[in-house]
Amino acid sequence: KEEEMTAIAFHVNAPDKTAYACRFARKAQRAGARLVIRAPRPVLTELDRMLWSFSPQDFVAHCFADADEDQIAATPVVLASELHQAPHHEVLLNLDSQVPVGFEHFLRLIEVVSSVDEQDRGHARLRWKQYASRGYAIARHDLVLKGG
Repeated sequence: KEEEMTAIAFHVNAPDKTAYACRFARKAQRAGARLVIRAPRPVLTELDRMLWSFSPQDFVAHCFADADEDQIAATPVVLASELHQAPHHEVLLNLDSQVPVGFEHFLRLIEVVSSVDEQDRGHARLRWKQYASRGYAIARHDLVLKGG
């Protein structure tokens, strides 16, 4: 059986990438999906802080990838600075400026692109080209058209 290629989608025009990641994590958890969020450690630390407080009525269960095995096994959202730490390979949300090494092991990859940071948009264009050059079909979702 031929291995399925990772489904890649760029979610563009996010006014606040970290806040968008929180909403995405809540949506993934509600859908029963297992999510890994890949970002540099300072971004993950900020995201961890936001996930604890952004939605009082529905807590988004999450932990860092270096937590103990039992905690990771019980947690649908894992924050990882390196993908080799990822405990599962269902959905990957990339908040880093680089193509994540090992992304091809995931079923789905979501790239979040800022609406305000020109440097971030430039990095996103380079990532898009890298994925396209490897033969990946890429979906583009404009968050402005969807209302954020």
